[in-house]
Amino acid sequence: MEPKPEQSPHHAYPDHWEADVVLRDGGTARIRPITTDDAERLVSFYEQVSDESKYYRFFAPYPRLSDRDVHRFTHHDYVDRVGLAVTIGGEFIGTVRYDRIDDRGRPASAPADEAEVAFLVQDAHQGRGVASALLEHIAAVARERGIRRFAAEVLPANNKMIKVFRDAGYTQRRSFEDGSVHLTLDLEPTEESLAVQRGREQRAEARSVQRLLAPGSVAVIGAGRTPGGVGRTVLRNLLAAGYTGRAYAVNRAFDEGLATLDGVPAHRSLGEIDEQVDLAVIAVPAHQVPEAVADCGEHGVQGLVVVSAGYAERGADGRELQRELVRQARSYGMRIIGPNAFGIINTAENVRLNASLAPESPARGRIGLFTQSGAIGIALLSGLHRRGAGLSSFISAGNRADVSGNDFLQYSFEDPDTDVALLYLESLGNPRKFTRLARRTAAVKPVVVVKGARHSGTNPPGHAVPVSRIPDATVSALMRQAGVIRVDTVTEMVDAGILLAGQPLPSGPRVAILGNSESLGLLTYDACLAEGLRPRPPIDLTTAASPQDFRDALAEALADATCDAVIVTAIPWVGEDGEAETGDGQVLAAALHTAVAGGSAKPVAVVHVEIGGLAEALAAASSTAAPRQRPTTARTAPPEAPTDRTASTDREGATDRRAPTDRTTDTDRTTASAPAAPHPSAAPAAPEATPPAPEHRPRPGRIPAYPAAERAVRALAEAVKYAQWRRQAAVPGKVPELLDETIDEAGAAALIQAHLAAAPDPRGRQLGHDEARELLGRYGIDVRPTLPAPGPDAAVAAAARLGYPVALKTTAPHLRHRADLGGVRLDLTDEDALRRAYGDLTDLLGKPAELLPVVQAMAPRGVDTVVRASIDAAAGAVLSFGLAGAPSELLGDTAHRLVPVTDRDAAELIRSIRAAPVLFGWRGAAPVDTAALEELLLRLSRLVDDHPEVVSVALEPVVVAPQGLTALGAAVRLAPPPARNDLGPRRLPSY
Repeated sequence: MEPKPEQSPHHAYPDHWEADVVLRDGGTARIRPITTDDAERLVSFYEQVSDESKYYRFFAPYPRLSDRDVHRFTHHDYVDRVGLAVTIGGEFIGTVRYDRIDDRGRPASAPADEAEVAFLVQDAHQGRGVASALLEHIAAVARERGIRRFAAEVLPANNKMIKVFRDAGYTQRRSFEDGSVHLTLDLEPTEESLAVQRGREQRAEARSVQRLLAPGSVAVIGAGRTPGGVGRTVLRNLLAAGYTGRAYAVNRAFDEGLATLDGVPAHRSLGEIDEQVDLAVIAVPAHQVPEAVADCGEHGVQGLVVVSAGYAERGADGRELQRELVRQARSYGMRIIGPNAFGIINTAENVRLNASLAPESPARGRIGLFTQSGAIGIALLSGLHRRGAGLSSFISAGNRADVSGNDFLQYSFEDPDTDVALLYLESLGNPRKFTRLARRTAAVKPVVVVKGARHSGTNPPGHAVPVSRIPDATVSALMRQAGVIRVDTVTEMVDAGILLAGQPLPSGPRVAILGNSESLGLLTYDACLAEGLRPRPPIDLTTAASPQDFRDALAEALADATCDAVIVTAIPWVGEDGEAETGDGQVLAAALHTAVAGGSAKPVAVVHVEIGGLAEALAAASSTAAPRQRPTTARTAPPEAPTDRTASTDREGATDRRAPTDRTTDTDRTTASAPAAPHPSAAPAAPEATPPAPEHRPRPGRIPAYPAAERAVRALAEAVKYAQWRRQAAVPGKVPELLDETIDEAGAAALIQAHLAAAPDPRGRQLGHDEARELLGRYGIDVRPTLPAPGPDAAVAAAARLGYPVALKTTAPHLRHRADLGGVRLDLTDEDALRRAYGDLTDLLGKPAELLPVVQAMAPRGVDTVVRASIDAAAGAVLSFGLAGAPSELLGDTAHRLVPVTDRDAAELIRSIRAAPVLFGWRGAAPVDTAALEELLLRLSRLVDDHPEVVSVALEPVVVAPQGLTALGAAVRLAPPPARNDLGPRRLPSY
């Protein structure tokens, strides 16, 4: 039982400090503040700590805690004195405490900004990363309470604790005083500390998934005595797959005399099993699940797959049951897949786990698959099986109350058996984290995503996660920025997945097309143009072409340096009697494989129409599906394992990701992979920072076959775009240093604080035009001034101050930026023209008090654009760009990037809209100053990144001329910054 927090007389119990964390070995634990109700837990915890650890903590023998000690360590004000505990099963396994001190080391209160910190971890749990997790959380607490430095005294022999401090990544100072090491840590996060934190998070979360997918023993709780039923089905599927570990059937309704079920030991409870069970599959009614979870937790089970339904998909009551399920499992250190899960599969030869409702385990291969829907999971498994593609792992997470797509990305990033990660997602619990993890994973292996529930504006039943209001087009653009291959359907996911898993990445968009049907070749040619590829004229081999003709033509195309990929089209041969012959698909497949084996490393795809056995033969030749009868010597080869692959280099100097010297060899997972370069956006190397993941390169031999040209071309186009992203990501963009010299960050911060203090409102406030101009000016963003014109005389006076020619426009909300309604009059060159325009405006649209007219000096002619930045609580700050008016508002032609953007991001942003040619001299017009536009984007990105209080900015219109640009309007909204869930200490989400 968790204690009931007691209110401190100094400060309320800070429940927002409570967090579930994943430890180094993949188990979970809970971190929470220590309360006055924890006295017995503290004493019990201390009794289990070794004398050596006690000596390291107190610098002297200290066998037991006195009553005074217990009182001191359990009574805190949560400001100057704070204690945190790590608990598993409600019991302490580690503690940390800080006491605020002054510059002489005496107890103090604010404004003193230093604190003494001390840790104690139970010996049985040392080495699990408990102290490192505690340091992250106590540092965040200290910063919240105005503490900027930690001081610690450590005995020289206490190497483990010294290492915890040294490896944290904070700026620190060390000295040796009076027989102890004195450490001082500056608590301001650094790039190094953030890299360390994320590296630990990655390893821990990957390990937690690996423990679920590779258990040494599995218990199916709820396996029935009679055939049928969910539990019995899971047990039979587990055994049919040839699971290499130990399996048990558990059901409290079993007769005492029942010894086995389906050939495995049968027990009434886990307590009857004489070994610790690693994974439990729970298939009992929802009301019996808490009892089963408690039984698992008390007997050391490491993870759960809950296939039971009746949770959040049933409404509010079910949602609360789901939350309680997660709380209960995590309190015992267990992670959950589900509830309402379809199950998990691991095809590794030394595991062969099928703990799912899938009656047949897929072939072993190089594709990892995660899905939030059991029905979609079934469809994907079936589709991949039909296409001859194998899987490395499969997770169908159901309601994804705990293990999510983010955890799967963490696992896939370093899994040596996965070359391509496929994800079907219906909700994104933490979009910021997803894009960060996807970018890192995509740097070494493709990530293909289908996003369901794109337009509903709500989450699917059972997904108790925050709803993001970001438009789907924005989500898609942000995924592209992170290197994710986003497709619209599960069919497209399978199409792209089998191409990426079995073929090398293309070096460019040039495509050779060859085949025995002129019409099918032309359809393929047209599809290539529609997808932005650069096809060469199709080569027609005529309907009389033999398999040898196909082989020779393909070999010639692969040897041609002017093409980057080849699409082969094939229809049945026509016999002498005019009857269509299906032909021998195996013969054609063998011919194509012969050509591929002897050619250079380029992707090849086949489009075929009713050629019997061709697709199967191309798939069987071999590839992502490794023959199950061929044993694997190990899941990963030792680093010194020989390899006969040589990397080929494309025209731009990028190394091809899969370029073997022998493309006919079967994929058998026994070959070592060369390490890839670290992700370019990673922070500088630091202790315990995430190591670069190996770049997995299966020996391609499988040639993907498609029943339609459009499907093959679309898959190839996705591979081309991904390969281009990989080449660009290898050399990261940067923010030009010249911006630092023209930005007044401190001045902007002072303005923001003054504006928020002047009108305190949690919803924030909209700045006036002049206020917005002043704030933007601190970042070098000039907005052309406007002067109010409540009457014609005031308009004339304003024009005299600004200088002719001028523009007269209304600022009423319903007319703003609506030149089509007559609310804007341009190029007024003198007083007479201005007065006439003023009269026409008021006669047409209403009184000046309603129109709120203003006068503004004319800007040089150019292209009207709009630049916006906004903050979504879930996804973060997003920078958007488009042409003003109909292109962006009516057609949705707007591009988006996550902030902060680099120079490359800014350049891509303005070039990625469909109307981009207008900026570059369309129809003979003069090209505009895109360099100035890119600089504006960089400055605005920097503003919202430096100041999260700037929650919305709209610059409209921004007139971009051949030389320079002019921002004519600006709207800025300030508000207290939304909480960031990606910069604090590690914690599992709780919904």
